[in-house]
Amino acid sequence: MLIRNLYSEAFQNITNYFAKSYLKTLSWLFIASYAMVLFAFIFRVSTGFAFD
Repeated sequence: MLIRNLYSEAFQNITNYFAKSYLKTLSWLFIASYAMVLFAFIFRVSTGFAFD
């Protein structure tokens, strides 16, 4: 809920359509990349990968 409010407030005052769509795309790519990194880390920890 908090993330949704921050997301909507961040893009509310941007008037240029190109900048708005570009920043929205970048933010979704960042969220997807972060989720992928978390998944890979959790997968490695759960399979017993040795972090030497």
